[in-house]
Amino acid sequence: MTSYVIEADGGSRGNPGPAGYGAVVKDAADGQVLAEAAEAIGVTTNNVAEYRGLIAGLQAVLDLGGDGSAVAVRMDSKLVVEQMAGRWKIKNEGLRPLAAQAGSLVRRLRVTEWTWIPRERNKHADRLANEAMDAAAKGLTWTAGGTLGDDGAAKTDRSDGTAKKATQADRGPQTPVKGSRKPAPTGQTDLLDAGDISELSGPTASLATAQQTARPAGTATGTGWAPPTRVATSLLLLRHGETELSVERRFSGRGDAELTPAGLAQASAAAERLSREPYRLDVIVTSPLTRARQTAQAVAARTGLDVEVCEDLREADFGAWEGHTFTEVQRRWPAELAAWLADPEVAPPGGESFATTARRVEAARERLAERHEGKTVLAVSHVTPIKLLLRQALMAPLESLYRMHLDLACLSLIEYYADGPSVVKSFNDTSHLR
Repeated sequence: MTSYVIEADGGSRGNPGPAGYGAVVKDAADGQVLAEAAEAIGVTTNNVAEYRGLIAGLQAVLDLGGDGSAVAVRMDSKLVVEQMAGRWKIKNEGLRPLAAQAGSLVRRLRVTEWTWIPRERNKHADRLANEAMDAAAKGLTWTAGGTLGDDGAAKTDRSDGTAKKATQADRGPQTPVKGSRKPAPTGQTDLLDAGDISELSGPTASLATAQQTARPAGTATGTGWAPPTRVATSLLLLRHGETELSVERRFSGRGDAELTPAGLAQASAAAERLSREPYRLDVIVTSPLTRARQTAQAVAARTGLDVEVCEDLREADFGAWEGHTFTEVQRRWPAELAAWLADPEVAPPGGESFATTARRVEAARERLAERHEGKTVLAVSHVTPIKLLLRQALMAPLESLYRMHLDLACLSLIEYYADGPSVVKSFNDTSHLR
């Protein structure tokens, strides 16, 4: 049975910047090149590109030898090697879906080693990654096929920028070639207030567009269908009403926009609903921003409750993009926007990343749950913090934010149990606005 060696590499010209990966699969016995893969993946980070190279190499081995094939993995990315070997934790939320995707392929193979190699020993994969990026810079796509170089690797025809590689005849029978895969198509971004991203637009990279393997849920101490042993802490999430910026579909983060007359009416409708059965609010907390406080005050006026201000429920800071439309940002900051869409750890210029926002919002949730255990808490906030709370309850990756849509003045409900997982009971409920 053939044993294989994967050599993979990824690069980003700018980090984040235009990126690509390369992977080569060799026969472990004689070093014969059996398959190559390369692709330009838009604007993203080095680490994302490295993981994409690994995934391409693993898939190539499965295509060649099928499940159970023995393979040694060699990369010049210490981070990827150590994380996949289980020696380092994956702290970057943006890399976890890619690591999970790679892990699902690894489980189908017999990986005999994870080895870091210096860049000088990874020239083949490095060259493939650069060929893919060079081709993309000319508006071309790296393709398989052509003639074999002296080292048994692909040549590049610089007259057209297309990478060439060994044909099946060059390598002998039954040596299928792995070529490039085009990125999944992207749609048009729908922005409502602060980055309500339902679909993606522009040259976004792998994390935002690739199919991903969901992370397994954590172990719960609850027992299947048995009822919970303690009363839930209910967190009602109310998005604020309409503002001028949301009407014009502009980034609205730390800016202190007020509600429009329509927004005040939306807040009043939500307040009327929350003041009657089956709702029994115990606590109202709000973001410090005016649009959220106005919405919270409308509910307070109907329920007689006081309003607590929670700084960490504020919207994400969009920095230089504040007040701009998505189209304006795409025109003025194309590389920065693509990187932001591709990696939740990337922040807008002068702003705050989704990963950073997630950490402060989760800290706020923990404080609220501890302080108001067993009660019903209404949290009036913004699209990004609410999405982050929902994705945390579902144990979904940060990239799930790109797949959620929340309307203005919508309600969502999460219940938290001390003896089990959190449960999302409702999502984007706008029945009070009809």
